[in-house]
Amino acid sequence: MSKFKCQGFGNTFKNARKGLSLALRAEDCIKIHFGAAVLALLLAVLLDFGAVKICVVLLTIAMVIITEMVNSAIEFALDAVFKNKYSKMVGMAKDISAGAVLAATTIAIIIGILLFGSAILDLF
Repeated sequence: MSKFKCQGFGNTFKNARKGLSLALRAEDCIKIHFGAAVLALLLAVLLDFGAVKICVVLLTIAMVIITEMVNSAIEFALDAVFKNKYSKMVGMAKDISAGAVLAATTIAIIIGILLFGSAILDLF
């Protein structure tokens, strides 16, 4: 059994909302990703995307935002454990997690070009 008391179902969601709110307040990159997500969803609605395409857009948005949040969590955790002291291994871990965000974002851009590019070309 864990030394931490079970928080209950309601508190689990409360903590998750707190984490999402903290990420939005503390991380500029997450704000940018959320802004791009809103624009992508608005454009998808304007271009009359079907349910499958909107699901692809939503999954792509989720992939980017989740990797960005995990990257931030890794950075905060490592900074806390190592008290912001430089370590080559900590730097490598941070670089790898940042690389995951770059990979997710690059794939999202490619998906966006494929989905939105073809829909915009179809207008002309």
